[in-house]
Amino acid sequence: MIETVLPNVFRIEVPLPRNPLRNINAYVVRSGERTLVVDTGMNQPACQNALEAGFKELDIDRARTDFFITHFHADHLGLVTALASEGSRVYFNAPEAQWVHTFNVETFLARLIKFGRACGFPEEGLTDAMKQHPGIRNSPPKYPEFTILRDGDVLNAGDYQFRCVHTPGHSPGHLCLYETNHRILISGDHVLGDITPNISTTADDTDTLGTYLASLDKVYGLDVALVLPGHRRTFTDFQGRIRELKDHHQEREDEVVKILQEGARTAYETATRMTWDFAAPSWDHFPMMQKWFAVGEAGAHLRHLEAKGNVNKTVREGTFTYTIS
Repeated sequence: MIETVLPNVFRIEVPLPRNPLRNINAYVVRSGERTLVVDTGMNQPACQNALEAGFKELDIDRARTDFFITHFHADHLGLVTALASEGSRVYFNAPEAQWVHTFNVETFLARLIKFGRACGFPEEGLTDAMKQHPGIRNSPPKYPEFTILRDGDVLNAGDYQFRCVHTPGHSPGHLCLYETNHRILISGDHVLGDITPNISTTADDTDTLGTYLASLDKVYGLDVALVLPGHRRTFTDFQGRIRELKDHHQEREDEVVKILQEGARTAYETATRMTWDFAAPSWDHFPMMQKWFAVGEAGAHLRHLEAKGNVNKTVREGTFTYTIS
């Protein structure tokens, strides 16, 4: 599906097979000089077919097309190598460019498995589940050379002049694109309208939720009339949606505190008791990867509460357990 968002700005809905997100939005800013494509979808045939059909319908010359990737998750970065031409520039952020260019599958798996054990994830099936991680299965076979953009840098595309806004939280180097004259924000996965961005932690020393909330505060004052998110529909009530997201995380925090008041819990044990908007009869029916993302989100809330001094963490045989301070 192709939607005209603004003059020469189009949204291509790219399917994500067998994924609860269902689709990702790739945005095309068309220009007679150089077209800009924002995000690409996973490295899967269904994604590539949808994008190439969209490019054909919009009469996009791939030889004069550049790409901007909001962040390194495979549903946004996965196809860029396959789609970029020899003359394409691929714009990306510095922290994640360094990460993907030094990426090693074995090291990545080992780190995830170690952290899963620390969170109390059951050993049975953990290694096999991590081998199915979408960051491994749907990433490019190799990464292109990136043109690095940082907070405040300007990117021109046709009649549009975008300013980069560094919004870490959902990922370490996440960048949004803000266009002052047309009052639009291409928000990636920082602010979504119909669903809540997943804020997870896979490192014990990082308060990803605190970082994310600070990034919400950073963009709150922007004059935005239309948000172009990475998933689902575009929307207009930017500040209202940010308030809803902050309220959501406060409710999550209150829920986690209530769970810990019943006794010490690991992140996994906490996640099993939390309320999830997922179509499954019970926690036992969650697919393994959905359990993984839920535990990551529970861990992010526990780490944030620890950073604020509201909970204590103890480590026993490599497993983290949390109690109310």
